[in-house]
Amino acid sequence: MTGNNEHHDDTIDSDDDQQPGKHRLDKSMKRRRVLIGGTAVAAAGGLAVAGFASADTTSGETASSAEAEASTGTSTASGVCTLNAEVTEGPYSLDGALVREDIREDKEGFEVQYTFTVVDQADDCAPLADALVEIWHCDALGEYSGFVGGNGHQEEDNGTFLRGGQLTDANGQASITSIWPGHYVSRAVHVHMRVHTEVTLTDDSYTGGEVIHTGQLFFDPDINEEVQATSPYSANTTKETTLANDSIYDDGGASSGLLTLTALGSSVSDGYKATITVGVDSA
Repeated sequence: MTGNNEHHDDTIDSDDDQQPGKHRLDKSMKRRRVLIGGTAVAAAGGLAVAGFASADTTSGETASSAEAEASTGTSTASGVCTLNAEVTEGPYSLDGALVREDIREDKEGFEVQYTFTVVDQADDCAPLADALVEIWHCDALGEYSGFVGGNGHQEEDNGTFLRGGQLTDANGQASITSIWPGHYVSRAVHVHMRVHTEVTLTDDSYTGGEVIHTGQLFFDPDINEEVQATSPYSANTTKETTLANDSIYDDGGASSGLLTLTALGSSVSDGYKATITVGVDSA
């Protein structure tokens, strides 16, 4: 795996230096948040609607209304597709992610079971199969594999922990298991994501392909506050930036990467299911 030499300001920015949105891609498509009409979403079971829900802060027995509607394809928002916000991949990306369902390795933290549903605006928002959904994020101490020490903690660095991806199935869905991320200086808690098409799988990774979406994922701030105050996250004493003050998240809800969360138990330590629909444009 080779590092990306392009370093961005979000590793060491002070609060005074933060400028909202300054890391967003400077392209004509950087605000791919266009609402489009189409009947294919309803025909696909309302999958795209699930991503419109804000984070669910209720118990594991109660899912968001948008998720329930999406499961039956009866949402009143059927026929509308949202393209998710494009943002920079940041300074901690690496090439050649491992293709695997569980990216935790031996990292301590609260389990997060991600389910991504990728829909393609170029195909009337139909589910996009055989796309590689790749994520990476820091550990409970705010350290990224391949860059350990960046948040002031020393630990073993194998260059692979909390990194990996999975191919979407015929329904455009991919599932990845990880842990709730910690925090590091100048950024709210987040996960990086890329969606690739036309990759060639190797024994445990991939080659080739094209990145058609680069984004970031965010967490409900109330739940995150409780998580960060609990061991092993509480051992990270670096200053944390709240979601409201983050330089990337623009309060756009699911289309800006806010995950829908469902508790797996009665305590934050039991973990969460995290779902989001990712609207992309493969054209």
